[in-house]
Amino acid sequence: MNATLAASAWQLAQINIGRLLAPEGDPRVAPFFAALDRVNALADAAPGFVWRLQTEDGNATALQPTPDPLLIVNLSVWADADALHAYVYQSGHAAELGRRREYFERFEGAYHALWWVPAGHQPTIEEGLSRLWLLDRYGPCPQAFTFKTRFPSPE
Repeated sequence: MNATLAASAWQLAQINIGRLLAPEGDPRVAPFFAALDRVNALADAAPGFVWRLQTEDGNATALQPTPDPLLIVNLSVWADADALHAYVYQSGHAAELGRRREYFERFEGAYHALWWVPAGHQPTIEEGLSRLWLLDRYGPCPQAFTFKTRFPSPE
């Protein structure tokens, strides 16, 4: 992270969740898991990347945020919305995102939320899930929003 990014008092947290069509190890989702290390490495090296939730395996797919074993979570922090947007839609991640229907069920309700956190804060899964709940219940607001309806940092 460069000094300009480090100077900001706020950073952007994001959560996205998805329900796999099949468990890890099933051929239907094998390409998703095969691409995971490469896609995570792209995030780690992306301008504006700050932090992501991961286990010792280097990803978060083993974490179970709910009793549903097919539900997986991605949680990360970025310098700002533009940095995250560039990674999601303008890097090698975009091609994998385009294949999401091959691996994930259509999700009822909010599956992606953005919110501002104090610089250095690493949000928990519970915090992220609560932001999805807010977005589902109230729509975009300063506490939980989307790329389409963004809110400025609190500064």
